Amino acid sequence: MSVKITDTTLRDAHQSLIATRMRTRDMLDVASKLDKVGFYSLEMWGGATFDAQIRFLNEDPWERLREIRKRCPNTRMQMLLRGQNLVGYRHYADDVVDEFVRLSVKNGMDIFRIFDALNDIRNMRSSIEAVKKYKSHAQGTICYTTSPVHTNEKFADLALELANMGCDSICIKDMAGLIPPKDAYELVALIKKKVNIPVDLHTHCTSGMGPVSCYAAVQAGCDIIDTAFSAFSWGTSQPSTEGMVASFKGTEYDTGLDLKLLDEISKDFNKIRETYEPLFNPTVTVPDVAVLLHQIPGGMISNLVSQLKTQGALDKLQTVLEEVPRVRAELGYPPLVTPSSQVVGTQAVLNVLYGERYKQVTKETKNYVLGLYGAIPNKMDPAVVKLIIGDEKPIDCRPADLLKPELGKAKEVLTKENLIKQEEDIMTYAMYPEVALKFLKGEIKEEVIQPKEAPVAKASAPVSYGGPAAFTVDVDGDTFTVKVSPLGEMTAEPAAAKVTYDDAKTIKTPMNGMVLSVAVKEGDKIEEGTLVATIEAMKMASEILSDRAGTVTHVLIKAGDMVDSKQAIVVVE
Repeated sequence: MSVKITDTTLRDAHQSLIATRMRTRDMLDVASKLDKVGFYSLEMWGGATFDAQIRFLNEDPWERLREIRKRCPNTRMQMLLRGQNLVGYRHYADDVVDEFVRLSVKNGMDIFRIFDALNDIRNMRSSIEAVKKYKSHAQGTICYTTSPVHTNEKFADLALELANMGCDSICIKDMAGLIPPKDAYELVALIKKKVNIPVDLHTHCTSGMGPVSCYAAVQAGCDIIDTAFSAFSWGTSQPSTEGMVASFKGTEYDTGLDLKLLDEISKDFNKIRETYEPLFNPTVTVPDVAVLLHQIPGGMISNLVSQLKTQGALDKLQTVLEEVPRVRAELGYPPLVTPSSQVVGTQAVLNVLYGERYKQVTKETKNYVLGLYGAIPNKMDPAVVKLIIGDEKPIDCRPADLLKPELGKAKEVLTKENLIKQEEDIMTYAMYPEVALKFLKGEIKEEVIQPKEAPVAKASAPVSYGGPAAFTVDVDGDTFTVKVSPLGEMTAEPAAAKVTYDDAKTIKTPMNGMVLSVAVKEGDKIEEGTLVATIEAMKMASEILSDRAGTVTHVLIKAGDMVDSKQAIVVVE
């Protein structure tokens, strides 16, 4: 049996290693070569790419799909679809799901890898039905994880349910690189006994076991494995494409792919990597068996590092990694994959940053506990549930059953703003309303890739001679003499007066982020616990509540503003 290869370099690989920052322009030339290889498919869209493109890269995701499709007429295009969440972080109404799939197929998508973060099959049904309706390939996906309530037998039963729903293939999605070779073999063998459709293993090298687990899975009958070219493989990414192809060469599983061509493409990706070198962090490029304890998936680790850097709290990474499994257990052992990984991870970050567990809870954490993401795998800690939702009662129906159609409103908003240049723009807005408006108005600027931090300078004690302080500074062996003057001493213009407020009267942001909405205005009388603003930080919405009663005398922010950690946003007398 010749094993087939799905290459993930254009999607999951750079999502896992550099927070999804690869630009479309850097993909196009190499895409034409990828089309010549004979891959089973190219995973090049979905997941976090949609969000990252409009939020950070000032790129149209639909244009990326169209352009790569043009350059790859012979290879299947594949995307990661988060079930009812599509490419967002919440459930969307069924009309949005259907339209998203229709537009994706129209623009060139072939294979939809459909999963639900909680393995709640109710949340996958609409996506599977839409993919079949538009005559494309539905790959039903099992989110693999380990916990006291997850077993290979249950995963195999889920595979059978997905096959019975009409899925064309099954994917074992091991997003955190947890599956050992023994379990990979046993799980594939169990699934192959129950279904007669192809099985794909998607794993990561986070723990270092990825390549061996892939080989074991193939020996058990796995039809497809996911890999990435070496410049963007290993660490929290997938096993190396070239390495796995070479490993199978000459065996009964030989892929039949041309190693010479793969080597040529590998060199191209090495050059592309040079552009993004400043974004690679040692934390995500080296395997670490600690993942078997915290279970954080590859894409999430790179984002956690990026987010903690933004908050000026990268030194707290280890504490956050220790907090994640604690939060996960308290929330009923959800598999850690988008969006549940963001819910658990962001809550862990907030618990650490605040120094008090569950003092600040995101809107998404509340919705998760209320059942609005789906059926939770195990019973949650009652005390934690009480802290998060108080006396509110969770739902027990399919979450999307509570949603009204959304497309009409999205079209109405964009028509009023005169922002519809293509029908896909309506879907972009439906996914991310606040960010999409900025993107469609041309207000997003492409994020600049900053060079790696310069070496830390070592300075001598200052030498005072009655004027500016003089320092001798050593930078990597080169000595410089610099003079440092107090602010204003070297300018004729007086510094502008800065308005300050009594810290005891201000409400401050817990972290850096973007203001989504402001809930109070000057003159409002508010109580302790009143919602004053909602900010988006780490892709989650955090509600900022007043810690005192009083009268709002100053509102210092507006929707769309970027705010820093500990920034005053409202003054309450």
